Amino acid sequence: MNLPQIVSHSEWESARNKLLAEEKEATRLLAALAAKRRRLPMTRIEGDYTFTGPEGRVSLPELFDGRRQLIVYHFMFEPGSDHRCEGCSMFVDNLPHLAHLHARDTSLVLMSPAPYSELEPFKRRMGWTVPWYSAYGNDFYTEIGQGDGFALNVFLRQDDEVYRTYHTTARGVETLGTSWTLLDLTPLGRQETWEDSPEGWPQGSPYAWWRLHDEYEQ
Repeated sequence: MNLPQIVSHSEWESARNKLLAEEKEATRLLAALAAKRRRLPMTRIEGDYTFTGPEGRVSLPELFDGRRQLIVYHFMFEPGSDHRCEGCSMFVDNLPHLAHLHARDTSLVLMSPAPYSELEPFKRRMGWTVPWYSAYGNDFYTEIGQGDGFALNVFLRQDDEVYRTYHTTARGVETLGTSWTLLDLTPLGRQETWEDSPEGWPQGSPYAWWRLHDEYEQ
């Protein structure tokens, strides 16, 4: 494997400071994007939906659990499917302790189209405590245009009215996962073929190395 150029500490510090200036600029751009995100218009959820979770049937406003904001991660889990999405599972493994979100009047839940009876055993296997709800049998996914892929939606509640404020998917979701973010700081990165890496760096097919956290030893 061809290593990067090996230099003195002072030369390394100089190169690092140049990169730091670019990182700071990227941070400022991200802060500006966040400011625009906070000013996005909203759209009201029209349907009257109920979802199934550990406590039984609950309404959309009840998913907020008394808080004003709600983040919903749409976990890929179709009815009757044997597929357990490694990428979605990695995302859930990297979620923070929800108390930190609750402190800012924000709830977070998982949601899937499969019946709750199919979700609960996998949740128990993974050792997750984040609330997971089934949208099986309602048209919520249709109203918000959610297909069978993964995505993240954000909602705001005003009394019993619910508004959709934000949506992201693909790499917009990846940036929220700590494992990917941390790997992006390392010399070898994610070691996937799409990355712009030095000649000879180890790389493999995207997604191929992802596993459920109890399957890496296998």
